[in-house]
Amino acid sequence: QLQLVESGGGLVQPGGSLRLSCAVSGFTVEDRTIGWFRQAPGKEREWVSCISSIGIITDFADSVVGRFTISRDSAKNTVYLQMNSLKPEDTGVYYCASDRADYCVGAAWNDYWGQGTQVTVSS
Repeated sequence: QLQLVESGGGLVQPGGSLRLSCAVSGFTVEDRTIGWFRQAPGKEREWVSCISSIGIITDFADSVVGRFTISRDSAKNTVYLQMNSLKPEDTGVYYCASDRADYCVGAAWNDYWGQGTQVTVSS
């Protein structure tokens, strides 16, 4: 069964950190380009970060550059989103998605999506 399952969300104070996981089954993390998206209440879903299938090239939205990192663990078939220096505006449901493109730039995100994990940044 092909699926992506996110975990690791929660409530954190501003300035804190969280690590989100995207566990992949049915294919390997090397076979797909994997992206992270988020959707805040009342807003459209926005792209956050991506890690390419080939070359492990990473990319980030301007709003998270320098605070978020993305990585993958082939042994665990999981992609991680490390989020540091969190801000209230980072609040939202975070989703991971896969794409058959080799690189982030060619991804249309028409492959598979996870169900999301809630991240709330609040004091």
